[in-house]
Amino acid sequence: MQTKTINQLAVGLSCTAGALDFCAGLGFIGAPALMLRLMGVKEVYGDLVYLRFVGAFVFAVGTSYLWAWRGWRLTGKGTLLRATLEITIIFRLAAGAFAAWAILRGWLVPAWASVTFIDFGLAATQAWLLRRGAFLSSE
Repeated sequence: MQTKTINQLAVGLSCTAGALDFCAGLGFIGAPALMLRLMGVKEVYGDLVYLRFVGAFVFAVGTSYLWAWRGWRLTGKGTLLRATLEITIIFRLAAGAFAAWAILRGWLVPAWASVTFIDFGLAATQAWLLRRGAFLSSE
């Protein structure tokens, strides 16, 4: 695949993942019970303040993608976008692995598997784009 195509895919992923996490984070901060219902989670474990706290981190990850995308739009340089794709792989693997482990332990209901699938899917796609050279040059 050509570098331009890889970069376009990386931009699309950054916008999509950024918007997803930005909105989900705001949702978990402002309306955690509604977000759980939308995920298909019928039982609430513990105080919703913890879910709001997690929402702040999800919001920050989404904002990171969007901030890097903004930098690329303003300067045409993808250095920050590449760095964001690299570092958020760690966050996604950690969140996905924890959700899977918590489901297996019975701490979370299976509806939380969507977190695992989305985070692992995005981490794998980001790694693939980075291995293909997304924003490795100044394009």
